[in-house]
Amino acid sequence: MDRTRQQRALALLPVCLALIFSLTAMGSSYWCEGTRRVAKPLCQDHPGGLHCIHYSNGRSDNGSQAVQYIWEMGDDKFIRRWFHVGLWQSCEETLGSTGEKCRSFQSVIPAEEQGVLWLCIGAEVLNILLTLTGAILLGSRVSYHSSGFPWLKTDASVAILMVLAGLLAMVAHMMYTTIFQITVNLGPEDWKPQTWDYGWSYCLAWGSFALCMVASVMATSRYTAARLEFTEKKRVQKGNQLSQHNFQESKASESVWETETAPSPVASALISITEPLPSDAPGKVSMC
Repeated sequence: MDRTRQQRALALLPVCLALIFSLTAMGSSYWCEGTRRVAKPLCQDHPGGLHCIHYSNGRSDNGSQAVQYIWEMGDDKFIRRWFHVGLWQSCEETLGSTGEKCRSFQSVIPAEEQGVLWLCIGAEVLNILLTLTGAILLGSRVSYHSSGFPWLKTDASVAILMVLAGLLAMVAHMMYTTIFQITVNLGPEDWKPQTWDYGWSYCLAWGSFALCMVASVMATSRYTAARLEFTEKKRVQKGNQLSQHNFQESKASESVWETETAPSPVASALISITEPLPSDAPGKVSMC
């Protein structure tokens, strides 16, 4: 692989990474992670469980009344469940097992914010489509090596596509952040987290945005350099044509000058006729 093709393959790398990051983030449910504070169930409902409220029964002296003693107090009556949320669903761990219980994230957010969620998903889909188009264009630039193909327009198109993809990704991420924070404050009580933070999928989504901007800057730099090189070649070619034209004109003027200064046969004859004849020369000269 020659150096030019290696440079083109290197320019394709951030676009492919941005596409992979966007697809992974959109399909995962780890945009936000945290814990929920949940009351422990009674151990009677979960026999042998560790995360339940232990109690014991006692009787009074006359045996007429039963007394229930609960040993957990304060924060001991609560447990923390780990949960994670994405664009599509919200999952949390279940008690007494290693599995998770998931539900749709759309069913958790307030009703007035569901339209914003669909706008966020639509922006993410458009971001993926634009990034995929840019990757296809750059891939054809790497595989199809021809000097006659208008690669200048290809670089300009990739730069525009990557800028649009990055802007759509940024808007989608900001909308999701707003939706999640509103849901934390106004969402159902059986979902509200106690502590939360952004997860690795959210970091991948913003990494895709950064890679789109990097790919756009690289495509713009290539377009600018190729445009300047093309303009310089055109200027040099035009200068060469102008100098060649001037050289041909100068040669033509020199040939005309030589033709005008050379003595003609008629002039030589006139010069020879106008010369004075000797006095002793016989005959007459007639001039017609």
